[in-house]
Amino acid sequence: MKRFLLSPVSGRTARQYLFALLSAPLGIAGFVYVVVTLSVGGALSFTFIGLPLIATAIFLAKKYGGVQRAMADRLLGVDIEAPLPNARWRTAHGLLAKLGAALGDLAAWRAQAYLLLRFPLGVAYLATLGLGVVEGMVMVAYPIWWSVFDVQNKDSHGVVHHSALQLGDGFYFDTWPRALLVTAAGVVWVYAAVWLLKFWLWLDTLLMRGLLGPTSSERRVEELTVSRAHAVDDSAARLRRIERDLHDGAQAQLVALAMQLGEAKENLDATGGGAELDLIETRALIDTAHRNAKQAINELRDLARGIHPAALDNGLRDALGTLAARSAMPVTVNVALAERPDRAIETITYFCAAELLTNAAKHGAPSRAAMSVVQEDGKLTLLVEDDGRGGAHVGYGGGLAGLLDRVRTVEGSLEVDSPQGGPTRVVVKLPMHV
Repeated sequence: MKRFLLSPVSGRTARQYLFALLSAPLGIAGFVYVVVTLSVGGALSFTFIGLPLIATAIFLAKKYGGVQRAMADRLLGVDIEAPLPNARWRTAHGLLAKLGAALGDLAAWRAQAYLLLRFPLGVAYLATLGLGVVEGMVMVAYPIWWSVFDVQNKDSHGVVHHSALQLGDGFYFDTWPRALLVTAAGVVWVYAAVWLLKFWLWLDTLLMRGLLGPTSSERRVEELTVSRAHAVDDSAARLRRIERDLHDGAQAQLVALAMQLGEAKENLDATGGGAELDLIETRALIDTAHRNAKQAINELRDLARGIHPAALDNGLRDALGTLAARSAMPVTVNVALAERPDRAIETITYFCAAELLTNAAKHGAPSRAAMSVVQEDGKLTLLVEDDGRGGAHVGYGGGLAGLLDRVRTVEGSLEVDSPQGGPTRVVVKLPMHV
């Protein structure tokens, strides 16, 4: 109620007044600009001047769209994304290719359409501000200027009335009670004008979002481009890790194994040639080779588990239960899925859960944690909570940043709520199928 009562004089409404006051003449001028440039450009399209003129006109309209978005952000608090850059312009070579790229810029044409469609809104802004807000404020102040200036007028019978307003030819607002009625009507008038202005602004915001920002298909292309880049980076990082683990671990163990078996073979060959066999040295070489072979096998097994954990063969319930059992803190697990997700989604969920539990134990010092996986609105939702010290955030190069990159490869999302002092709550949402 307080917000409603103060709406005509609030700071937010004042910024809306300013936005309407600035954008109304700009919008009307933009409408004239579009009509003139398209008409002239169309008339001259059979010459070399016409098409460049149209291309320049829609380019400038696109720049105007940037100004309009900036005004909406500063004055209305409406954040509208900029449309994607014209990719064809960057790759076009030659004058004709550049001209074709400019004329094919859909974002620029949408800016043109915005200038055409918002012309009625510009007129509505001026009418609402002038006939609504300003005239309403004049009515609110009527008792003051009526008493100060003592305005007089005559009726049709020549009778003088001390009134600046009248209804018909018989009702004059020439007394204080009647003057206060004008004030009351002015208050209602102002409130009606303010909320009508807010309605026009709402319509303008819809137009700006639809015509001055990226379309849903453009957002989809951008998201897929980002997801593909993350997927490529993630795959490259995993390949480098596998190569490094093979080179530094299992490969080194197998090389040592081959050398030790070679030495044992040389000892055996020496025995065959009549040399005395040092059975103790040969046995030691074979024992060492045996240990290295077992160590190499274990390292290869661990590497294979890192690519696809064996615990996932029976689904997420068993895999997450195994994670909880191995955790350094008590972890409760709840898995409620109506169907089994794709293997890739299961793997990402498993690694996210493992990383989150590891981070919690390492940085949060919690006494307990809870982990749940549910299916909501066709998506898999992983929730990990702990009662640690909090302060977790998605920082560059951190573990949570790596998880965010991983979930983005399948168009997932990651949200972190971890105030200082705790608790920490991390929500990962993934599609059920890819």
